[in-house]
Amino acid sequence: MNIRSLTRGDGVVIGAAVLLFIASFLKLYSYSGFNLDVNAWDNLGEGLGIYMGGVIGAALIVVNRCLPQPRKVLGLDLGTVGVAFTILVAWTQFWSLVDVGDNASAAAGLILGFIAALALAGAAVATPLVPALQAALMGAPTPHAPGPYGGQPQGGYGYPGASQPGQPGQQPFGAQPSQPAPSFGGQPGQPSVPQTQAPAQDFSPFWFAVPVARPLFSEDGAQTPIAELAPGTWYLAVEQRGATIVAQTQDGRRGVLQDSSGIQRG
Repeated sequence: MNIRSLTRGDGVVIGAAVLLFIASFLKLYSYSGFNLDVNAWDNLGEGLGIYMGGVIGAALIVVNRCLPQPRKVLGLDLGTVGVAFTILVAWTQFWSLVDVGDNASAAAGLILGFIAALALAGAAVATPLVPALQAALMGAPTPHAPGPYGGQPQGGYGYPGASQPGQPGQQPFGAQPSQPAPSFGGQPGQPSVPQTQAPAQDFSPFWFAVPVARPLFSEDGAQTPIAELAPGTWYLAVEQRGATIVAQTQDGRRGVLQDSSGIQRG
C-alpha cells in the first residue's frame, strides 16, 4: 500500500469519518422535561448501522486508493461500494435530523453526525470530478541535497543524478574513447578523412516524480497498464513522443506516461 497516492479529497474523507465517529458518542436527542443522555451506541442499529457504516465506507475508499490496482469484491469496485455507503449514511442522517419526534429536539450527536456524513459523502462523490481535490495529499519528496565536500553522490536507481547505462555522454566501464584511425602511411592522430559526428538530440533523459499515482501504458499502443508510477519514487524519462514521455521503472520496464502534467523534474 502506498499512502502517497492519497489525494486531498481522501484527506477530507478521513477527517469527516473521524468526526462522524466522535459524534456517535455524543447525545443524540434532548426531550423537554427529561434529562436523558442517549448516544448512538445505546442502539446498535444506530451505532453500527449508521455511524460505523459511514466510517466503513470511508475506510473502503481510502484502502482502495492506496492499493496498486483497484480491488473488486463480487464484481464491485471497493471504492464504489464505499461511496455508496457514505451516500446512504448521509441520506439516513438527514431524515433522522428532520423527524426527531414530538417534544424532542436534535442534540450535538445528531447535528454533528449529519454535518460529518454530508461532508463525507460530498468529498467521496466530488473527488473524481474536482481537480483541486485530486491533488496529492502529500507532495513528492524533494531531490537529495549534494553530499559534503569530497564525498561521492549517492548512487542507485531512483535518485536524480545516479549513473544509468545508455545515457548520452557516458562510456561503458573499461571502454576507451574512440579515436580516428590513421590513414595509410600517415601518422596516428592525423586522419586524412574527417570524422562525422552524430547529430545532437533535443531531448535529454531526466529524472521525474509524479504528484499522484498514474498508469504506465505499453509502447505498442495497448491501453492496458503495464505498471503504475507511485508518488515519492523517482523514474527516468528516456524519450519524448509529442505530449507523452517514455519512462523506465526500477525493474527496467519501459512504457508510455500519457499524463505528464504536474510532474516534478529532478
